[in-house]
Amino acid sequence: MNTREIAGECRLAHWTQIIRRRSESGLSIKAFCASEGVHENIYYYWQRKLREAVCEQMTEIRTGHTQTGLIPPGFAELKIAEEHERLPVQENGGQGEIRIDLAGMRITADSGYPAEKIAVLLAALKRSC
Repeated sequence: MNTREIAGECRLAHWTQIIRRRSESGLSIKAFCASEGVHENIYYYWQRKLREAVCEQMTEIRTGHTQTGLIPPGFAELKIAEEHERLPVQENGGQGEIRIDLAGMRITADSGYPAEKIAVLLAALKRSC
C-alpha cells in the first residue's frame, strides 16, 4: 500500500467518525454541519465517498476478491431461512419464546431453536447497531 492509499484510508476513517457522530447526534445534516463548522457540500461529498467505498468492499466480498473475505465492521450478513427452516411465529407470546423487535423487524424463536444460532444472530445484531 502506498502513501496515497494510506492517506485516503485515513481520510475515510476520519469522515466515518464525523458521519457517525452526526447520526448519533440526532441533528439534521444542516444543523450538524453548522455546529461543527463543516460545509454541507463537503459533508455530502464524503458521505458519497464512504458509501462508494462500502459498496466496493461488499462487491469484493461477494465476488471473493478480498484476501480475508471478512465482512467490514458495521455490516452483518443475515440470510432468510428456507421455508422448511422457518419457525412458526406465535402471536400469543408463548413461554420459552425469544422475540426481538428492532427497527420495524421482528425475530421470533421458540425455546427449541439452537442456542448457537441465536448467539450468532445476537452478535450480528450487536455489531450492526
